[in-house]
Amino acid sequence: MKDAARLESVLEILTLHSVERKPLDQMCHMYFKTRRYIGAKDRQTISAYVYGIMRHRASCDWWALERGLSPLLMAPFEAARIRLLAYLWLFEKIARDKIGTLFSGDQYAPARLSDKERAIFEHLPDFNKLSPWVEGEFPEWILPYLKRRFGASLKQEMQAFLEQAPLDLRVNLLKARRDEALHVIENTGLLVTPTSLSPWGLRIESRENITQTKAFQDGLIEVQDEGSQLIVNLMDIQPGQTILDLCAGAGGKTLAIAALLQNKGRVVATDIAGWRLKRAKERLKRSGAFNAELREISGIHDKWLKRQKERFDRVLIDAPCSGTGTWRRNPDQKWNISTSDITELSVLQLSLLEGAAPLVKREGYLIYATCSLLCEENEDIANAFLEKNPNFTLVPCGLNNSPFLSLSPLQTKTDGFFAAKFMKVSP
Repeated sequence: MKDAARLESVLEILTLHSVERKPLDQMCHMYFKTRRYIGAKDRQTISAYVYGIMRHRASCDWWALERGLSPLLMAPFEAARIRLLAYLWLFEKIARDKIGTLFSGDQYAPARLSDKERAIFEHLPDFNKLSPWVEGEFPEWILPYLKRRFGASLKQEMQAFLEQAPLDLRVNLLKARRDEALHVIENTGLLVTPTSLSPWGLRIESRENITQTKAFQDGLIEVQDEGSQLIVNLMDIQPGQTILDLCAGAGGKTLAIAALLQNKGRVVATDIAGWRLKRAKERLKRSGAFNAELREISGIHDKWLKRQKERFDRVLIDAPCSGTGTWRRNPDQKWNISTSDITELSVLQLSLLEGAAPLVKREGYLIYATCSLLCEENEDIANAFLEKNPNFTLVPCGLNNSPFLSLSPLQTKTDGFFAAKFMKVSP
C-alpha cells in the first residue's frame, strides 16, 4: 500500500471505532479480517498510527482547540481527520507540504484538505506549558482521581503509560518449567527473559505473534501480564484445594490457578457471559488442565452460588472495573469512561465482595482484584468491606509487605493492578 492509502485506512478505523464503540483491538481485527489484501507490514503501520492517535488524543484535541477546531463537536469522520492531521504534525513531524501531498483526493487517498483543516499547520506548540491532562494524555475530568492516587509522581506515572507494553507470558507448570519454556522460545529466534517479580513469567519486549509458535500451540505458555500473574501468586494456592474464580471471563487467571493445583482439587470458573467461558474452555483444553469446571451464572445472587456456603478455600473476585490500569495496551478505554461509570462500578464491586463472603471457608482467603488505578475502586472498596464484615481480616499482600498489592508501569513495569487479600476468621 502507498502511504496515502494507509492513512485512509487509519481514518476508516477511527471512524468505525467512534461509531460502533467497540474495543480498539477488536475493531482493528475486524477491519483487517475483511481486507485480506492488506499485508502484514501495512497492518503494522496502520495500527501504529491508530494506537498513536489514541494514546495522544488529548494533545491532538488540545492543539485543534487552540486553532479553533473542536473534534468533540464534529461528526466522527471529520473528527478522525482532524486528529490524524494533528498527530502527523505534532508527533510524526511530517512537513506541511508532504501532508498536503498525502491528502490528495486521488484514488485510495484521503480527500483534499479544507481551509479549516489547514489551520492545524501553524507553528508547533510549546510542550513545556501544557495542562496536566494534556501532558499526561488523559481526559480532564479524571485528573482529581489520578492526583489522589499518585500525588506528586502523577506526571512520571502517566508518562510510563504512554510507552508500549511488552509481551508477557506465563509458563504453564503442568507442561514445563520456566527454564524449559524459555529455551523452547529462544530456539524460535525470539529474545525472551524471565520476569523479575512473577516466578512463572517470561517477557518479550517486542510485539510478536506468539500464538503461531509451537510453544503456545502446545500449551507451554499463555499470554498474561506479569501483574495479573502476581494476583494469582498471592492467593497461596495448594494442590487439593477448592477454588472459585467468580468473574472468570476468558479464564486467564483460571488457567494459572489450575496449573498451581497440579490437576488436584478443583477450580470453578463462573461468569455471567457464556461466550467468555467458551473461550476459557478452549484454553483449558490446550493447557492440559482437567480439574476446572465452567459455570454460567445469573449474577452474585445466582441460586447455585447460594448453595455453595463455605465451600471454597479461596475465592477470587477479578472485579469489573474502569480498566484504567490497562491504558498502555488499551488507550481507547480512557476515552470511554465517565464519572458515572466509576460510581456505578464501585457499587457493583462492593456488592460482589459482600456476596462472595459467605462462600469462603473459615481461615480461607477472599481476594479482591482490579485492573484499575483509582482509589475509589480499590482501597475504598476494601476498607468499606472490612467495615461491614468484621469476620474478615486484611492480610498484607503488597510488595515489601504493604497492606495492598498496587502495581503500575512506572513502579513495577507491569500493567496497573490492585489486589486486597482477606482471611475469614469466623463464620
